[in-house]
Amino acid sequence: MMSQTISILSDISKEEKYESLIPQIQSLVSDEKDMIANLANICAALKYNMDGFFWVGFYFNKGKELLVGPYQGPVACNRIKIPDGVCGAAVKEKKTIIVDDINKFPGHIACSPDSKSEIVVPIFQNGSVFVVLDIDSDKYSNFDEIDKKYLEKLSQIISEII
Repeated sequence: MMSQTISILSDISKEEKYESLIPQIQSLVSDEKDMIANLANICAALKYNMDGFFWVGFYFNKGKELLVGPYQGPVACNRIKIPDGVCGAAVKEKKTIIVDDINKFPGHIACSPDSKSEIVVPIFQNGSVFVVLDIDSDKYSNFDEIDKKYLEKLSQIISEII
C-alpha cells in the first residue's frame, strides 16, 4: 500500500490553496470506497493545509440530532440536537452558515473554548442533509465567501462518495 501526500505551497492565496487542494482531495478519495476512511482523510487534508483551521470534522444527521464522525482537532461534542448550534442550524436551514464570532451566534454550543469562528457546510444525499462539514477556527472572522465557494464544491465531491 502506497501512502499519499497532499502538497500545498505556503505562500499562495487562500483561493489558490483551495484550487490546489480540492483536486488532490478528489484524487485521494477516488479509489477508496469506505466512507469513513475518505471522510477521515478529508479532515486531515483540510486541517493541515488551510490556515487557521483549528477543528475540522463531520457530524452525521440522525434525524433529531447530529452524531460526531471523523474529525481532526480537540475532543468534540458527541451529539448536537437539531436545530441547536451552528451545525444544527445548517441542517435546519439546509445551507452553509458562516459565523465570524461564535460568541454572538444565538444557541452556540461551546465544544471548545478556543473556537472563535466557524463555517458549517451541509452535504446532501437524496435531497436531505446527510452529514455536515464543520470547521472551527481559533481566529475571529476566519471564513469568507472564498471558503464557502470551495467548501461547497468539496461538498459535491463528498456527496458522490457517501
